[in-house]
Amino acid sequence: MTFISVAVGKIIEMIVYSDGSCIGNPGNGGWCFLFTNENYLRSGCSKNTTNNRMELQAVIEALRYGEEKMYVEFEIHTDSQYVINCALRLFKRKKNLDLWEQYDLLSKDKVVKYVWVKGHSGDKFNEVVDMVAQKEAKSCL
Repeated sequence: MTFISVAVGKIIEMIVYSDGSCIGNPGNGGWCFLFTNENYLRSGCSKNTTNNRMELQAVIEALRYGEEKMYVEFEIHTDSQYVINCALRLFKRKKNLDLWEQYDLLSKDKVVKYVWVKGHSGDKFNEVVDMVAQKEAKSCL
């Protein structure tokens, strides 16, 4: 008898844009992600948070959504060097350890690539997630 093993998950590289925003630091914050392959956007807000937490929360929420859809490959475009450098372990994770724990669980067994996007440079999708994250931060007032 021959058994054929099939990998769980959809092997389609999902292109994701993410951003976080904060009014004051700490202050009220917002996050947003956009799956360009699906034209799917989600956002949210938190009170008494920081910009770096919101940047990371956006990536976590994107990975969480991707997990629900059984996606396993992600190309995440972000203007947050903090997220990129800490995710790739180029910087030591000293803060937001609760969120990094979530990130590690969600990114386990997935391919996650990062692309740094210069903020406010006219990148269409980066501008969209930035605008929505800012709107979310203001809505938490």
